[in-house]
Amino acid sequence: MREHSHAVATVRVLRVTIRFPEFVPSHGEVVPKAGLFPLVVFAPGFIQCDTSYHRLLRQWASAGYVVAAVNFPDTNCHVAKPDEADLVNQPGDVAFVIRRLRSQANQGGDGWAGLIAPARIGIAGQSDGGDTVAAMAAASCCRDHLVRAVVVLAGAVWPALHGSWYASPTPPMLFVQGSADSINPVAASVQLYRGDKTGIRYYLNMLGADHLAPYEGNGKQEAVVALVTVDFLNQYLAGEHSVGAMLRAGHVPGIAALGRGGKIPS
Repeated sequence: MREHSHAVATVRVLRVTIRFPEFVPSHGEVVPKAGLFPLVVFAPGFIQCDTSYHRLLRQWASAGYVVAAVNFPDTNCHVAKPDEADLVNQPGDVAFVIRRLRSQANQGGDGWAGLIAPARIGIAGQSDGGDTVAAMAAASCCRDHLVRAVVVLAGAVWPALHGSWYASPTPPMLFVQGSADSINPVAASVQLYRGDKTGIRYYLNMLGADHLAPYEGNGKQEAVVALVTVDFLNQYLAGEHSVGAMLRAGHVPGIAALGRGGKIPS
């Protein structure tokens, strides 16, 4: 799995790190695998960068996804005075990155050009990044109709993202929440999960987990999150029919429980 940093400039400057599937041919140089791969655009949490989630993002890339992580200009881990109110601009940032990458991938000229399947676009985010992608999936302010699958890690409804929620059909959504999260309360994820009465939705309850460890570490909980999210993307973005595998991976006694259709697993 290879990483490539790319600056995208308009009124805002976005730093985007791209990870993609790769292989080593006989001459020994690591190069991208041939073919078109689904794209997953990732939104980090407040005062976080993509490097905090590198194990999870590498798992996704290794599973056959082009993964583009957006380090937001006013809330990333390097900003001296981060401004959380800038979250209102983040759905637009992610939407811009989706369209720019789709366009550039079709034009050639970069190491990852020609790798993206333009109709297979997913988004994922953690904490404030989860708020961002949830709004892009389900809020009238920010809905992006290119998105085909959504992973919300410890997300919530951000009040400043105005509009109605679940007023139109949504893509399949997976909500992941630590049951002992001291930053994003369980009720916030449950609100999002149960808000959609008709769409395809899953809830992965990480038993005893707090706000960051299930996504940023390298333990048993992180392994479950990686497996379940990959199976979810395989099912709803790659079309590989992995619901059975996802349900099995999401039930680990004492560590995780997976439910769907509005049920909260325990």
